[in-house]
Amino acid sequence: MSRQTSVGKSNSKTEQKLLLLENGDRFTRTEFERRYHAMPNCKKAELIEGVVYKPSPVRFTPHAEPHGLLITWLGVYRAMTPGVRLGDNATIRLDLDNEPQPDALLRLEESLGGQSRLTDEGYVQGPPEFIAEIAASTATYDLHDKKQVYRRNGVQE
Repeated sequence: MSRQTSVGKSNSKTEQKLLLLENGDRFTRTEFERRYHAMPNCKKAELIEGVVYKPSPVRFTPHAEPHGLLITWLGVYRAMTPGVRLGDNATIRLDLDNEPQPDALLRLEESLGGQSRLTDEGYVQGPPEFIAEIAASTATYDLHDKKQVYRRNGVQE
């Protein structure tokens, strides 16, 4: 089955077409990142167990408001806890088949025993100490596949 949706990518010798990410596509993390970076207007896409997920638009009451409250609570915790860093929708490179973008995360600085590090590109590499998901429209995979990925990769909470 061929999809018509593509991004024209110019090369000095040839014109290359790159298919865009679609829900259900299966890729390695490298291919997922290549296609994701070719889609500057794509706000969020995740790779979970090698499968692409592009969430629906976010509604206020079931997602945006609880998300705001969560970030406020975690922000207070971060302000009171030296060495803790807070991320909102940060990309996490967990392994070759998983690159989630959780709603919030807390990570401990490496120098203080944290499990993750920041790559030269600014991505979180490895499991942060805490991940939170607002599972309104994404409960099907947040509570099953993603939860298993987080456990298997050593996310503590």
